[in-house]
Amino acid sequence: MLAADAATRFLVLEMGARGPGHIARLCRIAPPRIGLVLNVGSAHLGEFGSPEGTAQAKGELVEALPEDGTAVLNADDPRVLGMAPRTVATVVTTGLGGEADVRATDVTLDDTARPRFTLVAAGEEHPVALQVTGGHQVANALAAAAGALAAGMTPAAVATALSGATARSRWRMEVDRRADGVVVVNDAYNANPESMRAALAALTGLPATRRIAVLGAMGELGPGAPAEHERLGRDAAAAGVDLVLAVGPDAVGIAEGAAAAGRRTGGESVHVPDRAAARELLSEVLRPGDVVLVKASRAYGLELLAADLLTTDVPSGEADA
Repeated sequence: MLAADAATRFLVLEMGARGPGHIARLCRIAPPRIGLVLNVGSAHLGEFGSPEGTAQAKGELVEALPEDGTAVLNADDPRVLGMAPRTVATVVTTGLGGEADVRATDVTLDDTARPRFTLVAAGEEHPVALQVTGGHQVANALAAAAGALAAGMTPAAVATALSGATARSRWRMEVDRRADGVVVVNDAYNANPESMRAALAALTGLPATRRIAVLGAMGELGPGAPAEHERLGRDAAAAGVDLVLAVGPDAVGIAEGAAAAGRRTGGESVHVPDRAAARELLSEVLRPGDVVLVKASRAYGLELLAADLLTTDVPSGEADA
């Protein structure tokens, strides 16, 4: 905010919270005219106590909107759509369903797992080819589209802008290929159960000889954390991940879940104590054609492991293999 001046026409802000009332307070500091709510998931359950508590807190954003404002709500998430009665602003819905005001049809993924779809809004249809990885990016794009339309852009201009947009922050589905053909997907900015499953889905959409998920723990999940980590391991196995590598003491449940779902302990489901051990193991097992997803909550620093993997010296002859 402090960088804004008299020449600033639009200011895009994230309203973060670690408890009830935090978003309301931020909205008094920076009163919004357009408010976007993308989803209500498991992130920060340890702080909010339940998904309903999270929804109550996130809804403070739409409550702060003026009568001539716009609330953009994800119609594919019932808890988000349920916020509509809490605002006096105009409600614009987004989603894949036919009732959404701004929606995506004909959704496909290209051979690098980048989404393609038709943007349907205001009676118009326009093709969109996103430059970011993962099917979950479609919902994000629709929210951005609805916000841009509310700010005065045309549907055609929105589609063009979406197709040209690239990631503005680090460690969010960054896809890089090493000289030896190993692909590293650095999605280690943060993690929660929903974003983990979205990343696993993106991993399965990438062409690979083997798919390896290097997963650290998810923070702030409260008493349900052990069950969520075990479930994540099962989900990774169900997604067809060839090797699940759980990193750190808080991630042991991930390896246990993968093993319970049929991944062989010590070979296909492995737990290591820290980044250094993960780095050592990966240096021994990675080979050309592998795709490696690296993801955890930010506190566990797995973005550093992903960076290490990209700076690895390629063994002689492998780069030409």
